[in-house]
Amino acid sequence: MGFGSIDRAGRKRDHASRVAMTGDRKIENMVTRVAIVGASGRLGTVVRDVVEALDDFEVSALLTSRSDISEIDGADIVVDVTSPAVSIDIVRAALERGITVLVGTSGWSQERIAQLRPLVAESGAGVIFIPNFSLGSVIGSALSAAAAPFFAFAEIVEAHHDAKVDSPSGTAVRTAELIAAARAEVGPVEAPHADQRARGQRVASVPVHSLRRPGVIAKQEVILSGPGESLTIVHDTVEAALAYAPGIRIALEAARTATGVTVGLDSFLNIGIGAPQPLVDVTIVEDAASGQVARATGL
Repeated sequence: MGFGSIDRAGRKRDHASRVAMTGDRKIENMVTRVAIVGASGRLGTVVRDVVEALDDFEVSALLTSRSDISEIDGADIVVDVTSPAVSIDIVRAALERGITVLVGTSGWSQERIAQLRPLVAESGAGVIFIPNFSLGSVIGSALSAAAAPFFAFAEIVEAHHDAKVDSPSGTAVRTAELIAAARAEVGPVEAPHADQRARGQRVASVPVHSLRRPGVIAKQEVILSGPGESLTIVHDTVEAALAYAPGIRIALEAARTATGVTVGLDSFLNIGIGAPQPLVDVTIVEDAASGQVARATGL
């Protein structure tokens, strides 16, 4: 049975010997067993190398498009790094067995995730959606969201290798959604002539432009514009294995006790960027030292 013909009835695996409910969901065994679906792909290979290098994790199964989905049986965590067309089937199959899923596949919009929430709740397991495992990319998206309320215009240009089949990327979708959320009080971004196809696809009001070409791994530019100025935040992945490994380790550790739905690696990071603070009136005293000088001199 391939990925496209999963038995919907499934069966929930008995976790009595592997999971103890003591307030938090914990895996009893010291070693967490991980089944990687999409193991022969670029990201799947990186995930496998990370898991094999960790003392408290082990690979229980490596699944490709020719594998039977039942091979995930016995795993504590399923890592889905497949394609948007089959990702939903992988996630459902794991949840029906009561197995937590770490999803690194693109194509999961907020609407699509919302449709999955009832099944997640019923399973008692968890699903973690990671649009990008790169710490730099996550920080870049957070910076973009923090700056977004101060700029009326925002657009995203993302580029990936020519073998990537989906667009826009999951990272671009996540960034656009974060920008929209950050602008909740000031309204959506302005996007002149957005009805023209050449203006890109609008995601949460933000125009997104996707490039697919050789010679690039993953690159994203967020261009924020206002009267008389622009701010561009760029993240460029130059070596995937090195860029993704730290984020994969963080996500795997989080998946060991995950329940419910979690979106974004930033959920497990303290990036240090809070919500923008409201401006306050400051009384200006003539001939007083400037703020920078005052801090430096103690004035």
